[in-house]
Amino acid sequence: MTDNTAPKKSIHEFADKDGQFRRQVSSFRSRVSADPNAEFPAEADRYVLYITLGCPWAHRANLVRSLKGLEDIIQLVVMDYTLTEEGWVYTGVDGTAPCDPLYGFTRHKDLYLKADPSFVGRYTVPVLWDKKRETIVNNESSEIIRMFFTAFDHLLPPERRESAHGFGGYYPEGPLRGQIDELNDWVYNTVNNGVYKTGFASTQEAYENHLYPLFASLDRLEALLKDSAEGGKGPFLFGNHITEADIRLYTTIARFDVGYFTLFKCNLKMIRYEYPHLDKWYRRLYWDDTALTRGAFKKTTNFDHIIKGYAAALKHKTYPRGPIPYILPAPVEEEY
Repeated sequence: MTDNTAPKKSIHEFADKDGQFRRQVSSFRSRVSADPNAEFPAEADRYVLYITLGCPWAHRANLVRSLKGLEDIIQLVVMDYTLTEEGWVYTGVDGTAPCDPLYGFTRHKDLYLKADPSFVGRYTVPVLWDKKRETIVNNESSEIIRMFFTAFDHLLPPERRESAHGFGGYYPEGPLRGQIDELNDWVYNTVNNGVYKTGFASTQEAYENHLYPLFASLDRLEALLKDSAEGGKGPFLFGNHITEADIRLYTTIARFDVGYFTLFKCNLKMIRYEYPHLDKWYRRLYWDDTALTRGAFKKTTNFDHIIKGYAAALKHKTYPRGPIPYILPAPVEEEY
């Protein structure tokens, strides 16, 4: 479980010597299972999700926790949004936890070292922690959300289970799964992670090498949503029902105008002005409070934590107050 390849540099030095930002590979990759005999069986009040509200990868996990109605089954711990030289820490600022409620730690680092005293690398979020075995189950967001989709269904009422979903799940079996995987792949590389490869680049060449593919992919997403809407397929990426692809894209788009445009220099276009279909998709998800989402998208999105966290990570002494409002009002069908 130990990553000994991490570069020895300041936690705020995101780019490598060639100016490129490369994301660390997650180290803890076990899984929670519905099988009661599994190494990590799905049980109520056994697992803890550690996050910051500013991080989009942690946001994914928190969002699915709310979408699935797992709030009373999986404990949530929210740390300070400021990335310090010690990594993520606890301060109690802006409603965050004053310390780790399990062990009294004031540094997220100490949770990693409790799980693996020889761990070397970044102490990332999200983390799914097992209170019984006192170890990290998983720190890879894409795997945590898939556990949350299905592993705890036997503890949920029928209407919250994957079988009740319009497609048979947020990540359904069959041909649609392959289409979701394909979209997730290019969205991750050029959009989800593309904003970081752009914003954390330390040379002009590296910055531009990722800036233009990022906006080419946003153009592609705009066209996809336009075709879906005008073709009567539905308002989401794959039609009338939310899938994993919508969830994984949402946490980036929620940060785009307020963080990536202003602080990461991803500033060729703004979502709200130049991408009408993408913006309408985003606002539909954020403002929805029906049984479809039970308000999970809005409830798990904290713009102040996002903006302040990114400004601090980039060592800015101030943080932007715009755009105002952070998100435009809920869409109406007659909008366009």
